[in-house]
Amino acid sequence: MRSLPLTRLSALAAAFAALLYGPSLTLAKDCGGRGSQTDMNLCEGDNFKQADAKLNAVYAKLMKKISADGQPKLRDAQKSWIAYRDAECAFETLGTIDGSIHSTVVAQCLADLTEQQTKRLQHQLTCQEGDLSCGGQ
Repeated sequence: MRSLPLTRLSALAAAFAALLYGPSLTLAKDCGGRGSQTDMNLCEGDNFKQADAKLNAVYAKLMKKISADGQPKLRDAQKSWIAYRDAECAFETLGTIDGSIHSTVVAQCLADLTEQQTKRLQHQLTCQEGDLSCGGQ
C-alpha cells in the first residue's frame, strides 16, 4: 500500500473535519496547509485554547450574573459538560488514534464542542425576562 504525501493527507484531513464538524466550526485560524502535521497539530491546539478562553470568559460573566442558588448548579453542570466533551471527543476520534492526524482531529472536536457550549452560556447572559430557557437567574 502506497502512503499519501503529507500535503494530500492534510487536505484530506481538512475535508474530513469539514464533513464531520460542518459549518458550526468557526476556528480562529485556518490551519490547513500550514506545513507539517506538527504545525497543523499546534495550530489546531491554539484554536482550542482560544475557544476555551472564550468559554471561560463567558462562564465567569454568567457566574457573576446568576443567583447564589444558581451558581453551584452552573458549576456542577459545567463540570459534567467538560467530562462529556472530553469523552465525546475521545469517542469521535477513535478512527485516528494511531495516526499523526489524531491530535489535530481531537483539537478540532474539542474546539467545536467548546464553541457550542460558549453559545449556550452566552444565551444565558442575554436572556430576556420571561424566557423559560434561562436558568439560575
